[in-house]
Amino acid sequence: MSNPFLWSVILALHLLCMAYWIGGGLYAAIVSRSTVALLEPAQRQNVQIQLIGRYFRALLHVIPTALITGWLLVIHMGGFGAMSLPINIMQGLALIMALLFASIYFGPFQSLRRAIRPQPSQFDKVRKRVILMVAIGVLIVFCAATGGNV
Repeated sequence: MSNPFLWSVILALHLLCMAYWIGGGLYAAIVSRSTVALLEPAQRQNVQIQLIGRYFRALLHVIPTALITGWLLVIHMGGFGAMSLPINIMQGLALIMALLFASIYFGPFQSLRRAIRPQPSQFDKVRKRVILMVAIGVLIVFCAATGGNV
């Protein structure tokens, strides 16, 4: 027997994870940039590394949770074969976003974090990839809105 409250909680958890993933990326890459520009260069770099690092550490938990809750919702609704095309596209884009995060986290972010004197180009590399991740997230939201059956 299906418990509607349980599925509502799973959906809410999924939506909260996606809100953090997309909104946090938007904040980390775009919104905070103008604020940290007011700081001295050494302070600016420290704040940026801390901000991006905390966002990424949370994503290490948020991404698996978002993917698992999304899969649970799809299974609950009858599987991927029963889903509309936008929902299946949303799944593919979410996996691309997850792979993009992994490439950022294990690539440019690690070299940025380990650099003795991080260069602005290293921050730009991370920022541009996070912006790409946010753009894909916005496409996912549009797919979810047009999906119709979830």
